[in-house]
Amino acid sequence: MTTIEALDPITNPPSTDNAKHLAHRYQEVRQTSLRLAEPLTPEDMVAQSMADASPVKWHLAHTTWFFEAMVLREARPDYDWYCADFHYLFNSYYNTLGKQFTRSQRGLVSRPGVAETLAYREHVDQVMSSFLLGAEEAELARWAPIVEVGLHHEQQHQELLLTDVKHLFFHNPLFPVYRQWPADATSVTSPPLGWQHFPKEIYSIGHQGEGFAYDNEGPRHETLLHAFEIADRLVTCGEYLEYMEAGGYERPDHWLSEGWATVQELGWDSPLYWFRRDDEWWHYTLAGARPVEAEEPVMHLSLFEADAYARWAGARLPTEMEWEAAAAGEPIIGNFVENEVFHARAATAEEGKGMFGNVWEWTSSSYAPYPGYRPPEGALGEYNGKFMCNQYVLRGGSFATSRSHIRATYRNFFPASARWQFTGLRLAKDST
Repeated sequence: MTTIEALDPITNPPSTDNAKHLAHRYQEVRQTSLRLAEPLTPEDMVAQSMADASPVKWHLAHTTWFFEAMVLREARPDYDWYCADFHYLFNSYYNTLGKQFTRSQRGLVSRPGVAETLAYREHVDQVMSSFLLGAEEAELARWAPIVEVGLHHEQQHQELLLTDVKHLFFHNPLFPVYRQWPADATSVTSPPLGWQHFPKEIYSIGHQGEGFAYDNEGPRHETLLHAFEIADRLVTCGEYLEYMEAGGYERPDHWLSEGWATVQELGWDSPLYWFRRDDEWWHYTLAGARPVEAEEPVMHLSLFEADAYARWAGARLPTEMEWEAAAAGEPIIGNFVENEVFHARAATAEEGKGMFGNVWEWTSSSYAPYPGYRPPEGALGEYNGKFMCNQYVLRGGSFATSRSHIRATYRNFFPASARWQFTGLRLAKDST
């Protein structure tokens, strides 16, 4: 196995005043994954609905493998694999660390079962806690950045767990309920659409200073933005319905060529999870099938759909630099996974423009390196850099994102056709 001993940290980690602080955060993040899996049966946790999704059991095992492979096997010479075969089964895409089992066939791996997977987690958690609490100061300083990467990596998989469960349950004709939410959880009314102006100016983009950030969020650099305006809220289901009723999916006028070809090939006529019932539009949610609410942010759109709507509306998608300039200085408040609403809702008055939470916001920017970017050496250098091809950037987080995981510089990325994620849009336009 290739060592990661000399790995430059992929982060600027938050200050770990002592081992207890990091050990507590470790347990907090790990327990959140188990709480999100609590409503599921063992049968729910082993199924895989498509190649892009993974079984819940795999998410729980893979995030455990990360700490075993990236920390314990490197930091503890006396540590041996819980099960050597797990290194092959639960490695995702780290070629530096060895071969991986085929992603599209993860749902065929019925063994180890859920019970053994949970025992695996418990074993690694016990060893990790002992390691963190017993580490010398210099040793803790060396490994804390890698542990922090692992914790944010697990928070990413917590969101993927929910997206993949929703896709799985949608294919069940009974439309199972993952979790109910409070009756008034989505009752906020969207205000009229407004615009915020930003002048032509040189803006600083990217992460700098204290706090966690992935390597792809830097280096911080300056970029010239021409005057633009950005909407002060997300596009709603009601607004998107107007587009559909105007023939949005039937006319190629506003579509990118590849997007229109995708619509024709796959027969799209609405966002993912929408369907007709008694001459009404309904959609599947994590609380079961419900009528579409006009005031809620529209979600489960591909970049193609978001871009076509924006053109039809006489606007465009923001670039990721414009989005970041608009979000800079905004408080990190919104509808996050901690709220346990598990659905997008209009931003409250306290949340203002709602730049964070609810839905990931498509931008028109291709996922590419910032000027001067270099991926770290070793295994974690595969985390972000090698995916900078045929992807588009999303910003802001969703209702399935943890508040402690998101920030204005965070760059999520997916292919243009992806729409099983909690993805929506905010309009932008040129200004003078």
